[in-house]
Amino acid sequence: MIYHASIPARDPQHVANVLAELWNGFAAPFPSFPDSWMAVAGDDRGSIIEVYPGDRVIRPGGGAETSVSFGAGKVDRPQYSAFHMAIATQMDAAQVIAIGEREGWRAVRCMRGRNFFDVIELWIENSTMLEFLTPDMQAQYLAFATPENFKAMAAAAATA
Repeated sequence: MIYHASIPARDPQHVANVLAELWNGFAAPFPSFPDSWMAVAGDDRGSIIEVYPGDRVIRPGGGAETSVSFGAGKVDRPQYSAFHMAIATQMDAAQVIAIGEREGWRAVRCMRGRNFFDVIELWIENSTMLEFLTPDMQAQYLAFATPENFKAMAAAAATA
């Protein structure tokens, strides 16, 4: 179970507000990391997405008393990365796509795999891809995402 994650952004406050809107939650400053914000889902799992300035990094701390330290500056953030995550929303597809259009961010409905499930790719600041799943997409995903299906996919990959 993933309870929270962090993503980089050029405008953390704005991105946190848009993510909170998609969750029907709220955004607030994230006090643990300067200039960061968090989108809070307000669900029973405590789900949040921390949004950090894009030129910052998380790196290991210096000792047992510090597990993480936050470094600033001097980081050239790539346009894209291998990171993404799938996120539930109670909005319908048209609403999610309209938010993407309003923000000037790529938002497109896509089918994953061989007709496994649909998602809406929402490219935050046209850089970080988040997959949003509407209630009907969540049902598709849960029907697909079973241990048996993942084991079958792994077995097929091993023999390919």
